Amino acid sequence: MAARETNADSSDRTRSASKSGAVEVALSALVWTLGDSARANRLLDLTGLDPAELRERAGEPALLAATIGFLEAHEPDLVACADSLGIAPSDLVAARAALEK
Repeated sequence: MAARETNADSSDRTRSASKSGAVEVALSALVWTLGDSARANRLLDLTGLDPAELRERAGEPALLAATIGFLEAHEPDLVACADSLGIAPSDLVAARAALEK
């Protein structure tokens, strides 16, 4: 007899898929951000990271959330990034929120 899935199991799996999608969106946003040297330098200056540390920590949820927060702080960048990725700006904001949980 197969075990029944509990609401907690389903919720955990949904959260995991949501976080996984958020990581993917945020990594794409990071790549987009680094595609412009002025924007990349601004990100490094504001975070205090050097390029080596950024590469080392690129997959960390906190860094990815901070990258989206950086874009949110300058709405034209947020909108341009979302357009480039083919998503709504609110999807970037939702990805940041998921990464911060």
